Amino acid sequence: MAPQKVKAYLSLGSNMGDREALLGRAAALLGERCGVVTAVSKTFETDPEGFRSPHLFYNIALALETTLSPHGLLSETQEIERELGRTHKSQDGVYADRPIDIDLILYGDLILDTPELTVPHPRFRERLFVLKPLTEIASETVDPVSGKKVSELLWDVS
Repeated sequence: MAPQKVKAYLSLGSNMGDREALLGRAAALLGERCGVVTAVSKTFETDPEGFRSPHLFYNIALALETTLSPHGLLSETQEIERELGRTHKSQDGVYADRPIDIDLILYGDLILDTPELTVPHPRFRERLFVLKPLTEIASETVDPVSGKKVSELLWDVS
């Protein structure tokens, strides 16, 4: 029996180097390695959140049909980040400039909490830089934790 396809939503950001090219390359690699990219939001330019930097972020959301497990998808996204120049992940909430950041936001209606991965992403409901692009491609998608549509979550924090 073939593995089941799941719709996953990812948030991508970049504030170093050629931000547009890095986001495009990350999206292409996700499509090559992780499944079928079914939607990509427009690019939003945002201030860094959680740290100070003169470098603004470009952020997009991406929908992906995948047969990878959540942990398999996490592994692939981390490998893509490394290939595109990310040398370290944020530690204990300390953020820094980065060429690429790929976060798994939603994975179907799965609720998962392991030491390596929490799905839905634990802070996506409060982050405009995630919710604005995500609403563009998944406004009717329901957050399995809150039971609210993505568009309602955006309304809550706007």
